[in-house]
Amino acid sequence: MSSIPGGRSRRVDGERGLAFVGLTALTGAYASVLWRVTDVVGGSPEFAAVVVASIALAALVGRYVGVRVALGVTSGLLFLGLLTYLFALPQSQVALLTPERVVNDTLALLTGLSILRLVGAGVWAIAVVPGPVFLSWYLAVRRRYVSAVVAGSLALALVVLTGDADAVATVVGVLGATTTVAASTFERHGGGLAQADVLTALLAAMIVVSATFSVVPGAAGSPLLPDRGAPTVEASIVESRDNVDIVGSIRLSPDVRFTVESPRSEYWQTAAYDRYTGDGWVRTGNTRPYDGRLSGPPGSTRELEQTVTAEAPLSILPAAWKPVDVGGAVASETVVTPQGGIRPETTLQAGENYTVTSRVPNSTSERLRAAGTDYPDRVSSSYLQLPESTTDRVRERAETVAGEEETPYDKAVAIESYLEENKEYSLSVPRPTGDVADAFLFEMDAGYCTYYATTMVVMLRSQGVPARFVTGYTSGEDLGNGTHVVRGLHSHAWVEVYFPDTGWVRFDPTPSGPRQTAEDARIAEAQQSGLDNIDYGEPNGTTPIPSNGTDTPNGTGAESPSTPGEVTTTDPTNGTQPPADGFAEAVPTAGPSDGGAGPFPTMPTRRTLVVALIGLVGVAAGARRTTMAERAIGLLSVQFQRRRDPDSDVRRAYDRLGTLLEREHRARRPGETPRAYVESLPTGESRSAAEARRVVELYERAQYGDGVTEREADEAVSTVDRLVRASTPILRWLR
Repeated sequence: MSSIPGGRSRRVDGERGLAFVGLTALTGAYASVLWRVTDVVGGSPEFAAVVVASIALAALVGRYVGVRVALGVTSGLLFLGLLTYLFALPQSQVALLTPERVVNDTLALLTGLSILRLVGAGVWAIAVVPGPVFLSWYLAVRRRYVSAVVAGSLALALVVLTGDADAVATVVGVLGATTTVAASTFERHGGGLAQADVLTALLAAMIVVSATFSVVPGAAGSPLLPDRGAPTVEASIVESRDNVDIVGSIRLSPDVRFTVESPRSEYWQTAAYDRYTGDGWVRTGNTRPYDGRLSGPPGSTRELEQTVTAEAPLSILPAAWKPVDVGGAVASETVVTPQGGIRPETTLQAGENYTVTSRVPNSTSERLRAAGTDYPDRVSSSYLQLPESTTDRVRERAETVAGEEETPYDKAVAIESYLEENKEYSLSVPRPTGDVADAFLFEMDAGYCTYYATTMVVMLRSQGVPARFVTGYTSGEDLGNGTHVVRGLHSHAWVEVYFPDTGWVRFDPTPSGPRQTAEDARIAEAQQSGLDNIDYGEPNGTTPIPSNGTDTPNGTGAESPSTPGEVTTTDPTNGTQPPADGFAEAVPTAGPSDGGAGPFPTMPTRRTLVVALIGLVGVAAGARRTTMAERAIGLLSVQFQRRRDPDSDVRRAYDRLGTLLEREHRARRPGETPRAYVESLPTGESRSAAEARRVVELYERAQYGDGVTEREADEAVSTVDRLVRASTPILRWLR
């Protein structure tokens, strides 16, 4: 009798282990998202230590402390975390914290505000994680698995709602929660691990469904299967989003977006981004209403007035850096970003216009070389950030290229020139995995503006030079009367470097010649195709744009041709589905590097193959549960028979007949003779019944009598073959 409790104990231990495996997956899902935040902004070792300490604390007190005390500990951890976060914020940000602002920011987090946009994102992640980790593991130690899943799932739901959790993290978390709940059910109601095939089939179905239909919340960031609605770089510019995702192959859109009346050509900036995530850019902080003239950059500037007219719906306010005054009806709907840019809270319709006055930095190369490195704290804290996972070889390459230069200006020129001279310009590139700058420097031969600009900013920051990633449009086509026509293909990304007493100064590492060629070719192609919204007046060439590299910065001397920009997309529909904003967005080009058409069929992606494999595992588990696999194997086993000697052939024929009769009627009972079994079946006096009895007669002679002849063996085998064909629909149809 003692073996029964022992067996029960082993089974319970197995189910308890399964519950902790599931909880580990759930915890790892949301913790991995928050860990990535700390990797981007700093503090990942501290974050890992806090998670481990929270689990250890839960394991320590779980056996001795009641639930009420544990809830108090959890509340205390959350409160201490909130205080830590508030004390870590800059004083300027704390001054803005009102009850209304706190409520609004909380609602924003729950409706898609990325954690990476928070000013103290790393401290926030470290402050938030102890509460749910401690509570969920404490409840698991107390064998309250369902409650533990609820506590962990709340944390997972938070990172899903903020949009920071991709499909993989979301699915892993859901599977972990499901596993823990299933283990709790097994432990409470029995069944144990023998029910693992049911759980396997269920989890596999969840993965396949979520991957195929992209219904998992938060999956848009990284779907397991291709997302056919992925945004383009131009869409991120046009829609003034707070983050830029770097994608793969692109094409150019020739549609006219807006016109600018300006006595001088400039880059028309729309957004600046301060936080690099490794695969894209994020703008941190909150906007504030525009309430009058803004401050200009320090140092010498020149005033530039521009009148911008929308030629299509426009949700941006393009302007030369740095805008200080906005005029027109849109002024009351304008907000100012923490990076000093402007953006509308409404959409300008075609024909609407506004006037913006900018103070453009006006500094010489000599003055920039003498600017020094006395950066304000707000600049150093925001524009020197790099993910902790930035590779050493990126830093070493930056040191090789610019380490011997004495001034930040010369470092910027050296890196700009290096990228222009060592990388080719191409619109057809595969989206790299991992860190974009690392991939562009060491694994890619070519790229376009977002790759060049991202890599230059990363290299500069690794050298201690504050820099940021900027998006907008190049000057466009000059019609000769101060009017600049700006198309979608003029969308662009470049770099701005900060200099004390001057402010932000533009550098553009993307080669201008190939971009100009690509622009001209795309416009000519669109005109030959007769597309609408292409022709606009008679262009007088492209107004030269000031060079900020090896010549002179920001228009203080020699000028170089303007550089058209790029429009990107990952939409494989080839433009057949119009985007939501009505613009004719670009679609990927087919080429060797991006999986275009070729002599061989395109292989599925690795993630697709993984999903397919998981689906097959689920089907196999479901088949085992329904005995479908056994029945299928049995059906296959009766289809063919290898011939040996007469007696063996008859015995094999009888075995095939038994499998067939079992599938159609019932299995032979223990102790029931073959003859009695066949006689008991409801086959009556049909031909098949007579044939079955004949096979049994031959079997008895082969098994117990003097044996059978070759002819009788042929008769038994052919009889069973005929019965198999009659009972197998596809074989019956092929006859």
